[in-house]
Amino acid sequence: MKIDLAKIRNDYTLNGLQRADLSQNPLDQFQKWFSEVLSAEITEANAMVLSTSVNHRPSGRIVLLKGLDAYGFVFFTNYLSQKGTAIAHNPLVSLTFFWKELERQVRIEGKVEKLSESDSDEYFHSRPRGSQLGAWVSHQSEVIDSREVLDRKLVEIEKRFEGQPIPRPSHWGGYRLLPDYAEFWQGRPSRLHDRFAYELDKNGNWSISRLSP
Repeated sequence: MKIDLAKIRNDYTLNGLQRADLSQNPLDQFQKWFSEVLSAEITEANAMVLSTSVNHRPSGRIVLLKGLDAYGFVFFTNYLSQKGTAIAHNPLVSLTFFWKELERQVRIEGKVEKLSESDSDEYFHSRPRGSQLGAWVSHQSEVIDSREVLDRKLVEIEKRFEGQPIPRPSHWGGYRLLPDYAEFWQGRPSRLHDRFAYELDKNGNWSISRLSP
């Protein structure tokens, strides 16, 4: 069946975005929008595309935002995974959020740093036990022969930690993205969307510019 992709289109009519609507700090603005996303009960509201680059070759995948503070955006993963290896090579990354129900997109760019071991420990021990076991079972991004490899490994790890707390593996932990650029996009009719960009200067101050859609 031939699909005519050119005919797939949707006009955006829910809202507009004005300079007066924006907080001076993009982290505050993100918190404001994210609160509205949560109120709208959007599924997987914290899902984001994490984009990395090694030797000018970009790579993206969906990860989950697990923290937001005055410094940046927090997520967790296997340090030895493809994305962990990419971050070690080049800590400049981007995040993209898209909430179609509100016709909004947010792009964040900046440098990633590792969380402290204590912060990673705290989050790891807050996870369901099954997720803790999974962090030990999966050598993320490595080639495996079959699903049975994971199933056998899970049985081994369950026996190893039976009846006791599961420690955080040293290859698993958190990152924080420290933003130096952020863009907020609100869909508008006729593809004349509202776009505002935040840029951080060398003195730590944010400037805000309206961008052509």
